[in-house]
Amino acid sequence: MTELPSARGAEVGRRIGVGLMYGLWKPRVLGAWRVPASGPVIFAVNHSHNIDGPMVMGVAPRPTHFLIKKEAFIGPLDPFLLGIGQVKVDRTTTDRTAITQALGILAEGGVLGIFPEGTRGEGDFASLRAGLAYFAVRSGAPIVPVAVLGSSDKPGRLIKALPPLRSRVDVVFGEPFEAGDGSGRRTRKALDEATGRIQKQLAAHLENARRLTGR
Repeated sequence: MTELPSARGAEVGRRIGVGLMYGLWKPRVLGAWRVPASGPVIFAVNHSHNIDGPMVMGVAPRPTHFLIKKEAFIGPLDPFLLGIGQVKVDRTTTDRTAITQALGILAEGGVLGIFPEGTRGEGDFASLRAGLAYFAVRSGAPIVPVAVLGSSDKPGRLIKALPPLRSRVDVVFGEPFEAGDGSGRRTRKALDEATGRIQKQLAAHLENARRLTGR
């Protein structure tokens, strides 16, 4: 039986994230009240900075278990990330262990964080992987879109993948929505249709978040 990532560990991770993110940047959190207070939830987060995961982990109103590529679990980061309840994913194969852990987190009423674009890029939700639709349809958990908007194009960054230190980073939580069509179907066609619906919702949220924040 696959052991589930620690819920207590995720809460510790949240506290560490709060300290780090507020210490290094100036997070501004909008719409956190939209996150359901209990029950399974999937955060769908755009991915343009290396701090997107830790930032959401730190400012979200609930502890979050992120699906993180196994390449990030190097050296001392491996026991640390596992200790704070994060899920290691091998993206080169169908990682049954990660899938089982992710579905287990949702079955226990936890929060699963996913970067649906797969890798760090423009952060505009332009190319979505089917994994998000699979987890949402299979678990029935609502998706909460999350836009992380930093000063990524401004000078002053010490490291390209990070916003400038002490700059403002906006985290905007959107309205929860259901990915499935209510039929409970999990066929390839149903997942493709769900992915299309998700993409529209996420793109609309990102546009709204940019308008709201002036980014």
